Amino acid sequence: MQTTLTDERIRAMTGAGHWRNESLLAYLDRWARERPERTAFVDGRGRYTWQALARAVERAALGLRAHGLEPGGVLSCQLPNWNEAAVLFLAALRLGAIVNPIPPTYRASELRFMLGLLGSQVAVVPAQFRGFDHAGMLTALQPELPRLRSVLVARGVGPAGTRPLEALLQEPWEARAGSAPLPGTDPNAVHEVVFTSGTTGEPKGVMHTENTTLSLLPRAIERLELSDRDVMLMASTVGHQTGFLFGYCLTVLLGGTTVWMDVWNVEAGARLIEAEGVTVSMGATPFLRDLTYAEPRPARGPGGRTLRLFIAAGAPIPRALVRDARERLGCVVSAGWGMTENGLCTCNGLRDPDEKIFGSDGVPLPGVELRIVDDADRDVAPGVEGHLLSRGCSHFVGYYERPGFTAEAHTRDGWFRTGDRATRDRDGYLTITGRAKDIIIRGGENIPIVEVENLLYTHPKIAGVAIVAMPDPRLGERACAVVVPREGQAITLAEIVAFLEGHQLARQKFPERLELVSEFPTTPSGKVQKYRLRELVIKRMENTA
Repeated sequence: MQTTLTDERIRAMTGAGHWRNESLLAYLDRWARERPERTAFVDGRGRYTWQALARAVERAALGLRAHGLEPGGVLSCQLPNWNEAAVLFLAALRLGAIVNPIPPTYRASELRFMLGLLGSQVAVVPAQFRGFDHAGMLTALQPELPRLRSVLVARGVGPAGTRPLEALLQEPWEARAGSAPLPGTDPNAVHEVVFTSGTTGEPKGVMHTENTTLSLLPRAIERLELSDRDVMLMASTVGHQTGFLFGYCLTVLLGGTTVWMDVWNVEAGARLIEAEGVTVSMGATPFLRDLTYAEPRPARGPGGRTLRLFIAAGAPIPRALVRDARERLGCVVSAGWGMTENGLCTCNGLRDPDEKIFGSDGVPLPGVELRIVDDADRDVAPGVEGHLLSRGCSHFVGYYERPGFTAEAHTRDGWFRTGDRATRDRDGYLTITGRAKDIIIRGGENIPIVEVENLLYTHPKIAGVAIVAMPDPRLGERACAVVVPREGQAITLAEIVAFLEGHQLARQKFPERLELVSEFPTTPSGKVQKYRLRELVIKRMENTA
């Protein structure tokens, strides 16, 4: 496995105190000793104390080893926000294996690619979730995945050839004679590969070590004034880096509590805030918007505790929403910016001036460096918009088996091209102004455009297609397909949806509106001018409103 990690970087980051060579396993063991009966994770089915979690992790690690997961092997885990996900992630660490979190919304097309590229040895999926047969889907894919030794099914029974995860967790593997010690993990070894969509036409596997993953969390804890008394409500999927870092990793690091929500519903969220005494939540704009304007609003929970902080990241946040959230929820909103490749890099502090909280995405956390540059990679003056570059302690160690993509994503001197455009003021506060990347951010989730366009170009009725963002008051953006039909043909949105379903594409990638045009506006070189298509879509939306 080729990474960009060098001895020089290890020495520099360790010497500066950014990399502590710690493992979440040491924290798990500590909390199991010091606060055994305190709640660690809560979901819709039940809860784990720290002591019970540690026991479950040990048993799960031994069971996964018995089912074919080896040190350095890959565990692909497509679970909703269920307690089992945290158990499995920690169990993989015990084995020195790599975990591959996958959002439950992904389907056969994505899993075929991801598990095939990684050579996953074990995969865990729900029996069913939100009416979809995940176990059946993965079983159908198994003949195409020769390295996949075991398929484990959570909360139900799968087809022949699969095994119930519950049986693995209940089996007393530790009592078996000759059980060898578990190897644990190297903090500079790859421990996570999580896929992100870009403009390359295929998902990219972002590789992280425990040092890169954990390096910024202590800085965020300080900036956001978090403690082990905080209770986190996490509705962002643990299959994405937000849920992974702030629902799972942060909780183990702090020894606090996370309350999972597997399906977002604002009324249920408000009830959980009250019942569990939730003090902190993190997510994209739609979650904050829903809570802010919910009626009734969340009330105080046990002991008079109430939501005090919402960390908003993953999509642009309307400044008016920040003001309304403070007034209606009585909590502080900290806007932040980050990526799968580098975690949460900037955020506002709880005592920052109002003009910074309402008008920026915060300042970099210690260990993060940012630059704003022009098209020639020259630094621009404060207040001038440019391309955002980053590097630092939390920076990933490359895209899995794609050294070409890794090289393209960096400047020659090692700065990461984020694809975002931004400004910085004289005080160092960052404001994201747009994106150079050809993606849509729908409710905080990156929706790749090239992948969908490439598929639709194969439709017999389509001569040309461009996917562009259309504004949405709740989700921020949705996808609109602008299509040039083949001569003499007509096509509908329903036909496009059926076509993409036939290719087993994840549903959140589907266009949600269709506009037909006779030709595309182009530059002299023939490149489609998507900004003009976005203007066209907005105008037509206004005319039909």
